[in-house]
Amino acid sequence: MPSSDERLLARNDLAWAIAVGGVAAVLFAALLSFAWHFAATLFLIFAGMLLAVALNAMTQLLGHLIRLPQPLRLAIVCLALATLLSGVVVLGGATIAKQATALSDTIKSQVGTVKAFLEKNGVDPSYFEFGGPTETTTDSGGAATPGAPTPGATAPRLPSASALASGGTAIIGQTFKILLGTVSAVGNFFIVLFLGLAFAAQPSVYRAGLIFIAVVVSLFIHALQYGPQAALIGENFPTHLRYGGAGLGYQLASVFAGGPAPLIATWLLHKTGTPYAISAYIVFAAVVTVACVLALPDRSRVDIEDAAVYSR
Repeated sequence: MPSSDERLLARNDLAWAIAVGGVAAVLFAALLSFAWHFAATLFLIFAGMLLAVALNAMTQLLGHLIRLPQPLRLAIVCLALATLLSGVVVLGGATIAKQATALSDTIKSQVGTVKAFLEKNGVDPSYFEFGGPTETTTDSGGAATPGAPTPGATAPRLPSASALASGGTAIIGQTFKILLGTVSAVGNFFIVLFLGLAFAAQPSVYRAGLIFIAVVVSLFIHALQYGPQAALIGENFPTHLRYGGAGLGYQLASVFAGGPAPLIATWLLHKTGTPYAISAYIVFAAVVTVACVLALPDRSRVDIEDAAVYSR
């Protein structure tokens, strides 16, 4: 039977664990609330960091070709990207304008076709007239003539002053909304551009933060793959071989694929002088993994206890 000191110590440990867990839960909730309320700002900072990573990578690649100081290489990369973007905007803008004109002509042609079809079938197509509904009259032969004024009909009246004021207010409101949206989008673009250039000019400013973010995000994604991985490995072996086959396959993959990975990464860094070669190696391994998984038969919706499934 535990003594009073042991019970007191156990209660103190329990109280300490509850207190630490409560503080951690509160801090986590506060972090989520902060991220939720400042999501737009955090997204702009993250976008600026991604732009800085891209600019820094291109600057380092240029350094393998041209031995120049890092600021000068960054300026060359920025000028090249600005020239490329300007060409895309000029060429793409003209193409988009032509496509918009062609689309407008096509829509007008289709509207005319629909109106003719409706008139042919006795349906009044006056609601297609953007200037307001028109009257339909009949000529001496009894044929309908849309758009002609009906004898005795009153002429269209001008809108009242209140209608003009209401319409003008709506137009001004929509105009200001479009202008504010445009200013906001342009402002966000320049904020991301400024952050990207600032971080690219001083890579040490963001590298520590990027390493922390990369570790946290990679661990979260790495943890998510354990559930599907166990099911995928297990369902590829029949019942009498499942335990040994899954265990042997997993361990051999860890030895032959995971074992040399640090050596390969070190060799790539030594030969290329850039960590992006290691990233390319990881991407290549991921592509090979996806290709192998796609080549496996899908047994997720069959009874894997049936041995006949594995003979098909």
